[in-house]
Amino acid sequence: MGNPTVQKAGIKDVRFGENVTYVEPVNMYGCTIGDNCFIGPFVEIQKDVNIGVGTRIQSHSFICEMVTIGSNCFIAHGVMFINDTFDSGGPAGGDRTKWKSTNIGNNVSIGSNATLLPVNICDNVVIGAGAVVTKDIEKPGIYGGNPARLHRLF
Repeated sequence: MGNPTVQKAGIKDVRFGENVTYVEPVNMYGCTIGDNCFIGPFVEIQKDVNIGVGTRIQSHSFICEMVTIGSNCFIAHGVMFINDTFDSGGPAGGDRTKWKSTNIGNNVSIGSNATLLPVNICDNVVIGAGAVVTKDIEKPGIYGGNPARLHRLF
């Protein structure tokens, strides 16, 4: 039997704004967290992610590289962001040229267990629990389902 390689969760090279709270255990590295943010336990935020002022990220959420989240957003429990769409028939691995970015506007709330493929979401949007967002959202409103679709404009 071989010896496994152990990597510990932790915080490395993170730029924190003022008055940030996080609950351990978390795994954050190479990211930027704005002022007055809250990060719940069992969250991973990867490098080159930017989180805006006043945003709250609840437990068990995964925010992969190439994601920007605006200010005053709410990311509920278990939300998953995806940057690799398997366009070549399998995972891109470390080939970042095959990855795609996600941009979330301001005042966006994303419900528990939602999954977001690489998309752009405008300001003032609510994404329902369990939704799968596969396309850009360009109008403020409430979206849900798989694939996510508009249920009501604001």
